[in-house]
Amino acid sequence: MFSNKTLLITGGTGSFGNAVLDRFLDTNIKEIRIFSRDEKKQDDMRHKLNNPKVKFYIGDVRNKRSVDNAMRGVDFIFHAAALKQVPSCEFFPIEAVNTNVLGTANVLDSAVEHEVKRMIVLSTDKAAYPINAMGISKAMMEKVAIAKARSLGDDSKTTICCTRYGNVMASRGSVIPLFVDQLAAGKDLTVTDPNMTRFMMTLEDAVDLVIYAFQHGHNGDLFVQKAPAATIETLGNAIISLYKSKSQVRVIGTRHGEKLYETLVTREEMAKSIDMGNYFRVPADNRDLNYDKYFVEGQQEVSVIDDYHSHNTHRLDLEGMKKLLLKLPMIRRDVLGEVTN
Repeated sequence: MFSNKTLLITGGTGSFGNAVLDRFLDTNIKEIRIFSRDEKKQDDMRHKLNNPKVKFYIGDVRNKRSVDNAMRGVDFIFHAAALKQVPSCEFFPIEAVNTNVLGTANVLDSAVEHEVKRMIVLSTDKAAYPINAMGISKAMMEKVAIAKARSLGDDSKTTICCTRYGNVMASRGSVIPLFVDQLAAGKDLTVTDPNMTRFMMTLEDAVDLVIYAFQHGHNGDLFVQKAPAATIETLGNAIISLYKSKSQVRVIGTRHGEKLYETLVTREEMAKSIDMGNYFRVPADNRDLNYDKYFVEGQQEVSVIDDYHSHNTHRLDLEGMKKLLLKLPMIRRDVLGEVTN
């Protein structure tokens, strides 16, 4: 389906954007457009790749005119541009709204106007039952995308889907690079709560989900990949073991805005989800605005269904966490001495 087509990646200089780019570069896709506001990272990518298939567009999703400029002739979009750091969004919540909500609306509107075939919107487990500004803005982003998709209907020229991820291991700003840096400096690993659990998935898993959504999505679908989880203490001890370090895990207390566990699919979503094997597909809520009937017709199944969260999914032990960590290029390079790009 991607043969001789053009793919636009917003936020294309980030971890997700780079992973999607790497997967598509070796295919017979015609062109990949990297859209971001970071000219330094774009320049670094340009020199590293030196590939005529990849085109670079400076712009900001907050500025629809710059989005329109990159949108002409695009067949597929992977929308990854976002503010993702929990602390920065807590201090500057309106900036999270401007990028994650209004910026997404700009990309959605531009995609529909330019008759893009399919658009995948990247979301996060923090959007399910959100308690922090980043999660709240991502939850609103999902609502905006699904509402746009619902208004288009299944007969539209443009299909819009969301993908929701747990913790993507070793992505920029995540805890694994922090732990590795602390070990390199001879420090203990700082853990906020040893019993805190997080989903564990690799960037390759994340790209698999994007491609699955491109291939199988209907308007308004939300796709979630099933994933194992581990406690942060197990993650820290696994890294210490792999690096044969004498450092220890040191508990510093929960940060503002952190959850004990993350939810990937709420129980309301689980009630209507479709089990696709490795994935859950959650169709759009197509109820109308006639709320009167919901006072007499509820959904009894919601009361007896659990969320899908990092406390009730498959739990990795120390050896399982080490095995998963060894899938990461940065870990293989440090621990096994492999040469990576």
